[in-house]
Amino acid sequence: MASQSQGIQQLLQAEKRAAEKVAEARKRKNRRLKQAKEEAQAEIEQYRLVREKEFKAKEDAALGSHGNSATEVDKETLEKIKLIRQNYEQHKEVVLNNLLALICDIKPEVHLNYRING
Repeated sequence: MASQSQGIQQLLQAEKRAAEKVAEARKRKNRRLKQAKEEAQAEIEQYRLVREKEFKAKEDAALGSHGNSATEVDKETLEKIKLIRQNYEQHKEVVLNNLLALICDIKPEVHLNYRING
């Protein structure tokens, strides 16, 4: 009987060691999975950055002139506004004098359709 209980003890100890080894193997597996996941995330991020750079380069090449056209339109608009203001300043005195002359130069006349009664 003593040998049986000793055999049972050895089996329990062996089972305990096996359970510890299985637990340690699971921990190693989880660590490796976590490490692999982190490496994959780093690769994905690096790939994303490369693709973003390529996209920006293609976008700039395709739309580069579009961005310049907006600044050109703004520049042309400012030039036209400046020209209009210059013309206004040049001609305002003449126009005002003509308007005042037409308004102030009154010539009283009887209208053709006016009938004189009697």
